[in-house]
Amino acid sequence: MKNLPPDARPREKLLALGPAALADAELVALLLRTGLKGTPVLTLAQQVLDSFGGVAGLLHADAAALKRIKGLGPAKRAELAAVIELARRALHQRLAERPALDSPGAVRDYLQLQLAAQEREVFAVLFLDAQHRLLQFDEMFRGTLAQASVYPREVVRRALALNAAAVILAHNHPSGVAEPSRADEFLTQSLKSALALVDVRVLDHFVIGRGQVVSFAERGLL
Repeated sequence: MKNLPPDARPREKLLALGPAALADAELVALLLRTGLKGTPVLTLAQQVLDSFGGVAGLLHADAAALKRIKGLGPAKRAELAAVIELARRALHQRLAERPALDSPGAVRDYLQLQLAAQEREVFAVLFLDAQHRLLQFDEMFRGTLAQASVYPREVVRRALALNAAAVILAHNHPSGVAEPSRADEFLTQSLKSALALVDVRVLDHFVIGRGQVVSFAERGLL
């Protein structure tokens, strides 16, 4: 990056204009700091993003996935992993401190961070207390590229164990298209009925795609 004019270098650009002015690759380049022989750091940063399908995929990457990327040594992997974990913890803390329904954007961001880049369908549940603050996020069922088998009894059991008063359901569509299916609607009603028996409310069900989140509550499907 020394060959770039000062106002085009990511660090100087960030300090002058703020982080929002930087492209995704520039932000990643700041974390990587150096490139490889013949590969400038900005090029390496873009290659990392491309390998994971963009920022959403990178933020969901685990240590093993990062290790497969050429040019990411232990130090670079550690820094990226730390930033990824900080992002998750920041959103988790926000939802634990204030009612989830007061922060619909934070709920969406949190679920996208957790589920958008999954290669298989994952059904997850946010268990909430009586004030609708986050108690626990559980990835309860994992499936195939097209579906995951969900057992209402297990969701009820977990809600009782956590003394939850409400839940938010969520699952991803690995295809990237977040449109709910008829099976999704039927499952939602089944879970709503089962949880109502133990006085646990279903506040919403989110379907997570790539760059898109659909809310059952907003669609009037609850």
